[in-house]
Amino acid sequence: MDAPLSGVVPVVPTIFREDESLDLAGTARVVDYLIDAQVDGLCLLANYSEQFALTDDERDAIARALLEYVAGRVPVIVTTSHFSARIAAARSRAAQEMGAAMVMLMPPFVGATLSVAGPGVIDYFQEIADAIDIPIMVQDAPLSSTPLPAGLLIDLVAQVPRVQYAKVEVPQAAEKLRALTGALGARLPGPFDGEESVTLIPDLDAGARGTMPSSSVPGELAAIVRRYRAGDRAGAVTDWERLLPLIHFENRQCGLRAQKILLAEGGIIGCERTRAPLGPVSPGTRRGLLELAAARDLLIMRWSG
Repeated sequence: MDAPLSGVVPVVPTIFREDESLDLAGTARVVDYLIDAQVDGLCLLANYSEQFALTDDERDAIARALLEYVAGRVPVIVTTSHFSARIAAARSRAAQEMGAAMVMLMPPFVGATLSVAGPGVIDYFQEIADAIDIPIMVQDAPLSSTPLPAGLLIDLVAQVPRVQYAKVEVPQAAEKLRALTGALGARLPGPFDGEESVTLIPDLDAGARGTMPSSSVPGELAAIVRRYRAGDRAGAVTDWERLLPLIHFENRQCGLRAQKILLAEGGIIGCERTRAPLGPVSPGTRRGLLELAAARDLLIMRWSG
C-alpha cells in the first residue's frame, strides 16, 4: 500500500457447493464483482467468511488462491485470529508471504469465559508484530469475550506500533472511535467500523476512515463514503438512510447469510449454502430480505447480467 488504507473494504464470503465443499471459482467471481464495485480493498477469512467453519488447509487454499487472483488490484487483508499467539503469528507470517497487505485479528479468547487480561492482550499482539512486516488491524468485535476498552486500545497502539488499524464494531462504536482518534491521531491511520456499516455516518463523524461491511452493498457504501469525504455530508446521509432498512435487516435478521442470498439471486454465485450447523434463513425472512433489495437499485442484483 502506498498510503494508509481507507474507504470500503468488504469481507469476501467463502462460497460452498451444495455438498459444502469449497467453491473457489465462485468465490473468485465474488471478488470480480467486488472489484467492479470500486471497493478500496478486500478482507478474507473473517467471521462473515465463515472462518470458524474452515480447516487450516482450506484457509490456506482460500488465501493463496484469492491473493493470486487479486494480483495486487486492491489491497487484501487476511484474518489470522487464533487464541494461541504462536499460531496467530504463524498464520500472519504465512499471509504476508502469500501477499497480504495487512492482517486482522481479534484479541485472544475462547467462548464466553476464556478471555485475556489487558497486559496479555498487548503481549499477544507484540508476539504477532515481531513475526511480520505488514500492518495489523485489531478487530474489536462483539463475538470476542476479551474486552477492548478504549484505554487498552490506546495503550496497544502506543506500545505495538505495527497495530495501525482498528475495526470497532461494538455498541457505542462512535464514542470509542472518537476516543481513539482523539488520543492517537496519526498514530492510528486506519480507524474503521464494521457491523455492515449500520452506524456508518456517526462513525465517520467520529473519525473513522473506512468501513468493513459484508458483500451485500459495498459499491453503494463506497459511493457514500466518497461523497462524505468530498464534503457532501447531507447527500451521504440521504444515500445511507436509503440503504439502512436493508442493512438493519441483514444485521439483525440474517447475518452472514444475507450476502449469499443476494449473490445467488443476482446470479453471481450458484449456491448460497452455509456450512452446518448454520442453516438457511426461514422462507419468510428470505422474502423480507429480497423485498428490501428489490426496492433498491443494487449492483449485486444486476452485476452478472
